[in-house]
Amino acid sequence: MGTAILACQTLQDELKLAIRETGVDFPVIYVESGLHNTPELLHQRIQEEINRIDNVDILLLLFGYCGNSLLGVKSDKAKLVLPKVDDCIPLLLGSCEARKNISKEMGTYFLTKGWLDYENNLLREYDRCVTRYGQARTSKIMKIMLGHYKRFMLIDTGAYSVESILPQTREFAERLNLCHEVAPGSLRLLHKLLQGEWDEEFFVLEPGQSITMHDICGASEQDEFSQRTSMKFGGC
Repeated sequence: MGTAILACQTLQDELKLAIRETGVDFPVIYVESGLHNTPELLHQRIQEEINRIDNVDILLLLFGYCGNSLLGVKSDKAKLVLPKVDDCIPLLLGSCEARKNISKEMGTYFLTKGWLDYENNLLREYDRCVTRYGQARTSKIMKIMLGHYKRFMLIDTGAYSVESILPQTREFAERLNLCHEVAPGSLRLLHKLLQGEWDEEFFVLEPGQSITMHDICGASEQDEFSQRTSMKFGGC
């Protein structure tokens, strides 16, 4: 018996780096990111993967609550451990407090390389709209979609070269007349998860115990403001 990781594909680069830095050798199973568009399907897929995993007594879940997709998730065989985060952004900034402080400044749309690689994201939606509606109408649509957002923020997690995607994100921000910033990330929560430092920032569920709405609502109160002032990339 041992430990395994079930993770969102969007976090693949960051998880690989955290594994190298901590020296753990847990097997990893990734769940495709596109399921975030339909939380009920994401929930179903996560539960199916949990049910398939054998020969482990601890299963680390690297997800946010993602539209309540973790509600009711449980394992009859293994202990489940997961961070208390509404979405993936605190996992990449290092804490819920860091995300909240950034969101207080202005409406912020967060980006990472994983989000650009795997998600059905805003940049792809923009290109589809231009093809279908033309540039002028697309600009109006995007203005409505973005609403109060004032900036794009690219999170530099250290897991990839920011310079490789910076021209793409900066150009897109210019098209939409938004500010563009790069913010340092932190893999602190990933390190704690991998190293067994499961304090008040984590849920630890015994076999047969599931995530309840009370758990999610209680842990999400700290993010209530940031949910109104920033966008979850990819629904993570």
